[in-house]
Amino acid sequence: MGTRWGINRTVAQIHALLFVSPEPLNADDIVETLGVARSNVSTSLKELQSWGIVKMVHILGDKRDHFESMKDVWELFRVVLNERKRREIDPTMQMLDECIADAEKNKATDAYTEQRLRDLREFFETTSTWYTQLCKWPVTTIVKFLKAGDKAMKLFGFGR
Repeated sequence: MGTRWGINRTVAQIHALLFVSPEPLNADDIVETLGVARSNVSTSLKELQSWGIVKMVHILGDKRDHFESMKDVWELFRVVLNERKRREIDPTMQMLDECIADAEKNKATDAYTEQRLRDLREFFETTSTWYTQLCKWPVTTIVKFLKAGDKAMKLFGFGR
């Protein structure tokens, strides 16, 4: 699943292993279970920690570092979305701002192209604002909202 979302295969495998593991695992356990190079495990663990979805923990009596994944799927999803927004959407919006500013300065830019850039920027702004508002909701509210689906559409008069 991770590779389909553009995530390195080993990073995805390690995250999946830590997610389903009832106990924190050390790097040697991960190497042995997945059959991947120790260096690849170290690099992947750093990547997962940078995303904030895996953390290092210490086990009493064991000097090795152990790692565990977030277990709450809703919080995990929220953290991943926040990171993707920060790493992908925000820079895209900044680039669109620069393109629009350049288009305004350059008299050779046709109105159609400039409008396409503005429409794309508006789309990202609207969805980002909506997402920021949604992040303030408690998880239980988000779940209820998502489960409401068609009922909410009918309530607001947007029925099919």
